[in-house]
Amino acid sequence: MIDYVAKTKDFVKMELEGAEGGHDWFHIERVYKNALLIADKSPDCNRLVVELAALLHDIADSKFNDGDEEIGPAKARGFLRAIGVPEEVEQHVVDIIANISFKGGNFEASFSSLELQIVQDSDRLDALGAIGIARAFNYGGFKNRALYNPDIAPEMTMSKEAYKKADGPTINHFYEKLLLLKDKMNTEAGRAVAQERHRFMELFLAQFYSEWEGDK
Repeated sequence: MIDYVAKTKDFVKMELEGAEGGHDWFHIERVYKNALLIADKSPDCNRLVVELAALLHDIADSKFNDGDEEIGPAKARGFLRAIGVPEEVEQHVVDIIANISFKGGNFEASFSSLELQIVQDSDRLDALGAIGIARAFNYGGFKNRALYNPDIAPEMTMSKEAYKKADGPTINHFYEKLLLLKDKMNTEAGRAVAQERHRFMELFLAQFYSEWEGDK
């Protein structure tokens, strides 16, 4: 019997070797672990779909491919077909990858399933808390963005296209995405973890502003 999950892990590790630190194999591994935890509390889910989608969800992130949202689903489909994954599983995984992204939060998804909800929550959890803070500043540094500029306000009503092109200070990203995720979680298990990580980010921001103003 083919071990689809093991083959997928090997493929993803190879494909993401040298990737930006917030979207590398370790990000995938954390999302995968989150997905397993939530799936354990969701007995009606298709576990194989959850595992494969969690592993492949960032196989070709559009941020690193000139905004191309088709390359990730296409690369995942090609790989899954090559290892002989059943067609219905392949399609479900591809649909999840095509619909998982935040994209500014102001758009209607074209697909929904319990498995998408689980993987989406798992990915969003990795954008929260201490890891989420580290990833935000790592990506901001990768893009040579300012840490913070009090003269540049967050943009809270961006379209999907505007969100993809945004280049504001990293602190703005907290308001444009990270602090919004708590209320966008799909599963009860995901919401519980998100609440705690959200509070940590609020404490971080309070400390950040105090240090910025020289109060502490």
